[in-house]
Amino acid sequence: MPEPAFTMGIEEEYLLVDRESRALAVAPEGFLDGLRTELQLQVSPEYKQCQVEIGTRVCVDAAGARDELRRLRATVSAHAARHGLSPIAAACHPFADWKQAHHTDKERYHGLERDLAGVARRLLICGCHVHIGLGDDALRADLMPQMAYFLPHLLALSTSSPFWQGEDTGLASYRISVFDNLPRTGLPPAYVSWAEYQRSVAILVDLGIIEDSSKIWWDIRPSHSYPTLETRIMDVSPRLEDAVALAAVNQSLMRMLWRLRAKNQRWRVYDRFLIGENRWRAQRYGVAEGLIDFGANTITPFPQLMDELVDLVAEDAEALGCRDEVERVIAIASAGTSTTRQRAVAAGAEAAGSDRNGAMTAVVDSLIEEFHEGL
Repeated sequence: MPEPAFTMGIEEEYLLVDRESRALAVAPEGFLDGLRTELQLQVSPEYKQCQVEIGTRVCVDAAGARDELRRLRATVSAHAARHGLSPIAAACHPFADWKQAHHTDKERYHGLERDLAGVARRLLICGCHVHIGLGDDALRADLMPQMAYFLPHLLALSTSSPFWQGEDTGLASYRISVFDNLPRTGLPPAYVSWAEYQRSVAILVDLGIIEDSSKIWWDIRPSHSYPTLETRIMDVSPRLEDAVALAAVNQSLMRMLWRLRAKNQRWRVYDRFLIGENRWRAQRYGVAEGLIDFGANTITPFPQLMDELVDLVAEDAEALGCRDEVERVIAIASAGTSTTRQRAVAAGAEAAGSDRNGAMTAVVDSLIEEFHEGL
């Protein structure tokens, strides 16, 4: 069985904030045009006027992905600064009111507003999507339900949205709560073949419900545009190095599952009900509590899970040249995610005498700082 390239591509969504007020800011006239002069099709508007999306070129390894993300983040930051703005890479703005954030004036987004009504209006959220190049459609269909087991782990590691409209939601990823209101989201069905997947998509297309499979927004899906499996469950990461680590873990897990297949083995496909419970635990607690180990029938602390995951994909990370990047998840599991840090910043500001507004402003300041680490 020929080994796939396991190339990777990363898409990140950013929010634009005013450097003075730290409030959300509409992308000013000329901002995107200026970015496109440098980045061409690697940058695009997003659903909300305060958002911008970037996409890396096809990368062969984590080092290349790091270089791409660094260049893209730095370019967006430089252009934003000319307008008194800064990007942040957080899945939710800590204190923005979604009712004041309007959608971008494009037919695609007008269509979303018409189709999804009030559900779409709350989509003031930012995610990170990682594409892994597999090439073969049958392989994409085979690996998708196996990879679903690890989606809660990836969500927990990425969590960056504890606050919504100035309130602590109690969740590590409030973004997932918002996104799950859309149709065709959540964990993917466990299709047994590419043909079965195509038949299901064709029913909705033939009925005129969707134009194509790009309107299917599962946590992981076969990309409509590229020969990849696209992991979509993750919050966007404020820190560049965390984003690279999560991409490397995605890449290594895909290779591990392919390696099993090459030996006529496979990862057990668990019921969506069970994986959904781990997904909820990741959404609620991030890395602060454990996930269910279905084989051992225990709730395993997250640091232990990451030790086991790093061992599981060690051979693959070595082959892909991303051992250091993959091992970073051990530190994330121990120290906490962006959600942990955002809550600590807010608590510290309030302990120092700030009111809630001041605390939320301090959180935005920390997100601006983390976005620019290593640029």
